[in-house]
Amino acid sequence: MINTYGVEKEMNNPLSDKKIATTFFFVIVVVTMVVYMSRLYLMQVTHGEQYRNQSRNISSQITEIPAQRGEIFDRDHTMPMVINTDSFVVMLTPGEIPAGYYDTIALRLAGYLGIAKHDIDKKIPPSERRSFRTKQIRSNVPFNIIANIAENSIDLPGVSWASKPVRNYVTLGALSHVIGYVGDITNEELNIMYNQGYTSNSIVGKAGIERQYDNLLQGTPGREIRTVDVRGKILSAKPVVDPPQMGKDLVLTIDTRIQTLAEQALGKRVGAAIVLKANTGEVLAMVSYPFFDPNIFTTDDFSSEYEELVKDQNKPLLNRAVNAAYPPASTFKTIMSAALLTEKSFPSDKKIECTGRLSYGGRTFHCWLHAPGHGWLDLKEALAQSCDVYYWIVGRDNLGVNKISYYAKLFGFGQDTKIDLPSRSNGFMPTVEWKERRYHEKWLGGDTMSISIGQGYTLATPLQVANMMAMVSNEGVIYKPHLLKEVRDPVTNDVITEIKPEVLFEANDIESSVWKELQDDLRYMITDGSAKYVMKNKVVQMAGKSGTAEVSNVKQDRWHSWFVAYGPYNAPKEDRVVVATLVEAVNNWEWWGPYATNIIFQGIFANQTFDEAVNDLGFRAVVDNSQRNPNTAGHERRE
Repeated sequence: MINTYGVEKEMNNPLSDKKIATTFFFVIVVVTMVVYMSRLYLMQVTHGEQYRNQSRNISSQITEIPAQRGEIFDRDHTMPMVINTDSFVVMLTPGEIPAGYYDTIALRLAGYLGIAKHDIDKKIPPSERRSFRTKQIRSNVPFNIIANIAENSIDLPGVSWASKPVRNYVTLGALSHVIGYVGDITNEELNIMYNQGYTSNSIVGKAGIERQYDNLLQGTPGREIRTVDVRGKILSAKPVVDPPQMGKDLVLTIDTRIQTLAEQALGKRVGAAIVLKANTGEVLAMVSYPFFDPNIFTTDDFSSEYEELVKDQNKPLLNRAVNAAYPPASTFKTIMSAALLTEKSFPSDKKIECTGRLSYGGRTFHCWLHAPGHGWLDLKEALAQSCDVYYWIVGRDNLGVNKISYYAKLFGFGQDTKIDLPSRSNGFMPTVEWKERRYHEKWLGGDTMSISIGQGYTLATPLQVANMMAMVSNEGVIYKPHLLKEVRDPVTNDVITEIKPEVLFEANDIESSVWKELQDDLRYMITDGSAKYVMKNKVVQMAGKSGTAEVSNVKQDRWHSWFVAYGPYNAPKEDRVVVATLVEAVNNWEWWGPYATNIIFQGIFANQTFDEAVNDLGFRAVVDNSQRNPNTAGHERRE
C-alpha cells in the first residue's frame, strides 16, 4: 500500500515486538545475576572474614578466665612480698531464674553475701532479667560463704561461683609505699590502655611497683568459649578453653633484713629512711612513716578505710622518701664544700671568725651555735661544726647564687631521680630568674645566704639527699636508683631480664683531689664534728653530714632532723652503702636522724637486729626514754 507521499506504510509485526520483549527480559536477568554474584563475591571473598567473625560472635559466648598476676619477691628471691591467694567470685545468670522469682532469689543471695539487695539490682537492671548472660555480683568471697551457697544451691537457681585469684600483701609494713596496690580499671584508664589488651574487667596497678610494672605483672587472660542462642542460653555441653598465662615474677632490690632494721630504727616517727647501694643505685631499703595496709584495697568495699587514710593529717598514702621535698638544711653544705674546693674561690685553709651572728641588710642572722659562736674556722672545721656564719659569707661573697645552683644540679638537686616508681618529686633549686618571674622581686644577698645553708627556697627529697652522698662515695657519679632487680619466668624461674647499673648524673667538672678532700672532711665530721658522740661506731667507719631544717608551720623548738652518710669509709666503692634519714618536725624534737642512721649502719655491718644494734651502741636508755616519754625531747642538739 502506497501513501500519498509515495512511501510504503509499515505493517504491524507481532514477531518483532516479541523479540524486543525477550531481549529486554534477558538483559534484566543478566544484570540481576551480575548484581547478586557481585554481592555474593563481596560477602564471601572480600568481606568474608568479617562476616564469619560476626557469625561466631553471635553464636559464641566468650567468658574471660582471669590470669594470675606475677608475684613479687625480695632481692634473694626467697621472701615473697606479694602472692596470689585463691578466692571466689559469685555470679548470677538471671535467665535461669524461674519467671516471677527474681526478687526472691536476689534477696536470698544478698543475705548469704552480706550485702543489700539493691547492690544486686544495680548490676542486673529490669531490662536484663531474662538474659542468660552471667553477671559478677561479688568478688573476694571466702570459702565458708561459698560452702553455704553450695549447700543451698537448690534454692538459688541461676547462682554460680568460680575461683578468682586475689592479691595478698604479706606483712609489708613500710614497703606498702614501694609495692603499692591494685584495683579495678577505671573508664579513664581503659580509654588510655584499651589498645594494650586491657578490658573493662581488668585489675590494674594503682600505685608503686604494682603500677610501674603492671605490663609485666598483668599476664594474659584465658577464654572459655561456648555456643549460645540469641538470648545467651548455653547450647554446647563442653566449652573450648584457652588457658590463661600468669604474669612475670619480679625480684626487687629490697633486702628484707635491712628494710626491717630501717623501719624499726625510724620507729613511729613521721619521716623517711633510705638505704642505697652507692655504686649500683640499688635501693636496699625504703621506709616512709606512717604507712598503710594495701590489703584493704582487695575488698569490694574499701571506701571507708580509704577515706580515713585520705583524711589522716599525717598522710599515710604519701611516700615521703621520693614524693615529699624538704629544706635539706646543713646536709647541703656538702655541695657547698665541693663547689668551694673546685672553684678555688676561697682558700680551704683560710679562716673566718664565727661570733654566733652575722649582720647583713639591716638584719641579724644567728648561727645555730649562738654566742660566743664557733670562733675561727677553716673549711674542714666549718663543715665538721656545721657553722652557718662560714657558709653564709663564702656563699654570698665568693660563690654566688648561680654557681651554687649549678653545683646543686650537678648533684641532682631540682632534677628527676628517675627511680622506677610512678610518681616522684623533683625537689626545687631556685635561680635569680625564677624569683623574678615568680615573685617579681630581685634576688638579694640574704637569699643567697639562705640557700648556702640549705634553707630558703631550696627543697630536696630524702632520695636526692642520698644520691648526693652517693656521688661523694663514687667520686663524681650518681647511678640511677632502682627497685627492680630481675624479671623471672613464673614457670621455669629463669631470669628474663636483669637490671644493670645506669649512670644518672656525672660531675666531670670536679677533680679527683676534690673528692678525696671532701671525703676526708666528711669523715672528720663524724669523728670530731658536731655528731661525734652520737655517731661513735666500732664496727663501721662512716663519712657523713647532719642537718637541722627550720620550718615555719609547726610548733616552736621543732625542726626536721637529717642525717646522711656512707660507709664503710675505708672500704672499696662497691662495698659501700648510703643511709639517709629524715625525721619531720611534726615529731617532738629529739635529734633522731643521726641516732637512726648509726643504728642502721650498725645492724647492716654487724649483722644485728635493731635491739642488738641499740644495745651495742649504748642507745638503750635513749630508745627506752623516747618510747616511754614520746612528748619529751631526747637531745637538745640543733644546727
